Amino acid sequence: MAEARMFAPLFIAMAALAALPACTLGGHTETAREFAPPVMAGERIARDVCSGCHAVGRTGASPHPDARPFRTLSKLYPVSSLEEALAEGIMVGHPDMPPFQFDPDEVSELLDYIQSIQDPI
Repeated sequence: MAEARMFAPLFIAMAALAALPACTLGGHTETAREFAPPVMAGERIARDVCSGCHAVGRTGASPHPDARPFRTLSKLYPVSSLEEALAEGIMVGHPDMPPFQFDPDEVSELLDYIQSIQDPI
């Protein structure tokens, strides 16, 4: 009986965690993206979409020799100046860069992430 009382908080916590994916707010099921801070969502986008060519972290070289590391973009221009290009379909950069187009939330998240990793000037 003492053992059951000792493990009761653990079982309650496990049950609460198991119920998290089904959490709703006003009848709307929340997704993991809606709970992720914008910088984390932007990091995911950078890794999923851009890391094949660009160094998207705070260190490391870009896999593509003509692709600038994201952490150095602010040395060329304000990171916010990428907003329109990302929303309308970026077609500039290294010569063989494929065109990309992001929705407004993705643009904001990606720019928040890129800004967060800029090397000090």
